[in-house]
Amino acid sequence: MSIEGKSAGMVINADLGKHTIDKNIYGHFAEHLGRCIYDGIFVGKGSPIPNTDGIRIDIVEALKKIRIPLIRWPGGCFADEYHWKDGIGPQSDRKRMINTHWGGVVEDNSFGTHEFFRLCELLETEPYICGNVGSGTVQEMSEWVEYMNFDGESPMANLRRKNGQDKAWGLKYFGVGNENWGCGGKMRAEFYADQYRRYTTYARDYGNYPLYRIAAGPRNENYHWTKVLMEEAGYCMNGLALHYYTRLGDKNQTIVQPDGNEIYIHHPEISRRSATEFGEEEWFGIMKSSWKTDELVSKHSAIMDIYDPEKRVALIVDEWGTWFDNEPGTNPGFLYQQNTLRDALSAAIALNIFNNHADRVRMTNIAQTINVLQAMVLTEGSRMILTPTYHVFDLFKEHQNGTLLPVSMDVPDYIYNGETLPGLSVSASRSKKGEVFITIANPDPVHGVEVKLEIRPLLPKNISGRILSSPAMQDHNTFDDADKVRPERYTGVESSGGALRLTVPKRSVVSLLCS
Repeated sequence: MSIEGKSAGMVINADLGKHTIDKNIYGHFAEHLGRCIYDGIFVGKGSPIPNTDGIRIDIVEALKKIRIPLIRWPGGCFADEYHWKDGIGPQSDRKRMINTHWGGVVEDNSFGTHEFFRLCELLETEPYICGNVGSGTVQEMSEWVEYMNFDGESPMANLRRKNGQDKAWGLKYFGVGNENWGCGGKMRAEFYADQYRRYTTYARDYGNYPLYRIAAGPRNENYHWTKVLMEEAGYCMNGLALHYYTRLGDKNQTIVQPDGNEIYIHHPEISRRSATEFGEEEWFGIMKSSWKTDELVSKHSAIMDIYDPEKRVALIVDEWGTWFDNEPGTNPGFLYQQNTLRDALSAAIALNIFNNHADRVRMTNIAQTINVLQAMVLTEGSRMILTPTYHVFDLFKEHQNGTLLPVSMDVPDYIYNGETLPGLSVSASRSKKGEVFITIANPDPVHGVEVKLEIRPLLPKNISGRILSSPAMQDHNTFDDADKVRPERYTGVESSGGALRLTVPKRSVVSLLCS
């Protein structure tokens, strides 16, 4: 392979490192949006598609393979119009509503609290529930927590038992509202901070089930929101949720007012551009937007450090991922998009960034799990395909709960039209067994990079690797060609002079397990 002179040096100190890469950095998000829940995760008990209690078996098996650690539900914008009591009890008695945020379709509430916890049981994963601040009441949120977590004698615990669940589920992760600067109520930071303190007071701890309380945080560069929330409510939160989507052509407007608060004006007619038809200009734009994640995480973390130098409060990026035009012929409100090699590289860059900020970032949730935005899985009737992004999560899963290792690098730039980006994205971790795991993404669609890699103080004897790439940057999996983009065994590592030498091909993601 011609690499046209591109080379890099990299040193990993395997005997150092003090921060754990929390497995929840590899979390997911499933909203009542389009075909994520219905016709995706949940098909109903009477469906001819193989299911357990209405939940698709093939999807459960696929998500378990990538060790999905946590899943956020029911939204998203839907969370702040969701009234949980509409989704419990006999199916025939559940209220029907209009999903006003996403497509104006009827929501029949057949997938509610009990079904969500059943999904988490099948996945062997942690539930993360987002409560309703925007259109709900303090009492409603308080009673939901009691319903889920109280094992004693009480109205809500008795109601749960009546509905078939004797013991409390013991929910840990609880979000107090969602995007309350926008679809969650168009609140000012100061107003939401007061509301957060009020609502979270009555979202109580019960028995052995203390809540990990997550405040609705900022969008993008709204540093004022982070400052106010940390200043006014940091003492009573465990996490602050940042939202950032990787987009192209997003001409929606954010107007910053003199007091630092923002007004967000959405222009739905503005195209975010095709998910599959693009050239290097659009490819580079997404890579640039992906790298911006590092700037946002660094600057929000720096503000949090002022009020929380011990880093008790986590920065939680519970909505992130690429966002393009919906696929032609689909409901624009369903946000169904294809998923190419470009999405895979974008995800790899983001995950490496989150890993490298493991001192403050302890959870993220990619949007979204099935059939929406940067999905892991796409379905069409009984058929299912895994996306390139799914394969990135599979390549990266060995980082979960590993010790983050420091990496020093001298890498070439990826240059396009006079702009430059880092030519490689890297993170490394050490497992409890002492194995060193490395993930490397090369976003350059034209040049490979030859890497000299030192893992100090030892030269590994056993190395196994995998690679994800494809002949064209637009390549993606379809229901007629489900394995067009898939990982393969990587054998391009050689030992030479006390170091490893490898080539990271153009537009590729490589993972290495060394011992």
